[in-house]
Amino acid sequence: MDNKNQHPSSLHEKDGISPPEIISSKAVEQIQLLRKKQRTTQELINGVLAGNISDLSRAVTLIESTNANHLAKANEVLNACLPHANKSVRIGITGVPGVGKSTFIEAFGKHLTGLGKKVAVLAVDPSSTISHGSILGDKTRMEELIKDPNAYIRPSSSGETLGGVARKTRETIMLCEAAGFDTILIETVGVGQSETAVHSMVDFFLLLKISGAGDELQGIKRGIMEMVDAIVINKCDGDNIKKSKLAKTEFERALHLFPAKKSGWIPTTSTCSSITLEGIPEIWQTIEQFIEITKGNTYFFEKRAAQNQYWLLETINEQLKTNFYNNPEIQKVLESTKKAVQNDEISPFAAAQFVLENYFKNLK
Repeated sequence: MDNKNQHPSSLHEKDGISPPEIISSKAVEQIQLLRKKQRTTQELINGVLAGNISDLSRAVTLIESTNANHLAKANEVLNACLPHANKSVRIGITGVPGVGKSTFIEAFGKHLTGLGKKVAVLAVDPSSTISHGSILGDKTRMEELIKDPNAYIRPSSSGETLGGVARKTRETIMLCEAAGFDTILIETVGVGQSETAVHSMVDFFLLLKISGAGDELQGIKRGIMEMVDAIVINKCDGDNIKKSKLAKTEFERALHLFPAKKSGWIPTTSTCSSITLEGIPEIWQTIEQFIEITKGNTYFFEKRAAQNQYWLLETINEQLKTNFYNNPEIQKVLESTKKAVQNDEISPFAAAQFVLENYFKNLK
């Protein structure tokens, strides 16, 4: 093969430019050898169960892969980790962009590790609808938490998934639990309208708000207000304290308009500052109260069982969709049908029916 057509290594330097003296050639060789070496499924499983962060990250990358060849290996890892999962508290954290989710999570996460907790943060970054890329910058925003040995931060791209969570977040939770993390924080992209997905995979759902900019009125949306277990007004510091407390009162009134929850829990409102740390310990106390009440009335376990059923159906839907679009025959039919639709030769609805009939015919 012509070398010009090959993609250079990420450690490759341009011709004529020598690497800086601080780069060890031996270190470069070791990194390249490590990248080439593939971990066996059993090595991955053993590493995850031993709490090895590198193997945990490799396992998450494996389950996030869209390569059909990786599916069997990913399922084997997940099945082996399942008996060691379900031993954590799962907390979903959402809010509009700019509300300070990453800063809050760092302050909250540091508080939890200070209490002896092992915290995994699954931070989901929005994907571009044009380039489909994602910055994945949450690690850089959580400078202190990332250095904490009892914390693990995994940024993922939301892709085309609605609900503000990545496609494989549910399985990633399971792997983190198997690796020994007892508190899972899931940060959503803050889409505002479609938070059903994150609500269906957590025990406690926390909505972050800020005062001002019409946020009090914008936040009072029936869908999300019915899902939340707590509303926290962030950035309650400096000149913003009075406004934050006023916003807290407004949300308290709004919550009284909604029917009682099946969990028996009455949603709370509070204020906090991720800078001064005021109100951060009280938020964890609220979550502990929620867990105690819902485990006491068995709602906690009933919800977990219902979530498992929900994700069974979601996984079936996802696999059917993947199988459909990866089918070579369907890819050919779909391409020609798209052109017919674009040229107004057939309606989109009739075209869809035609493609589906072809798909079911191929299954026989």
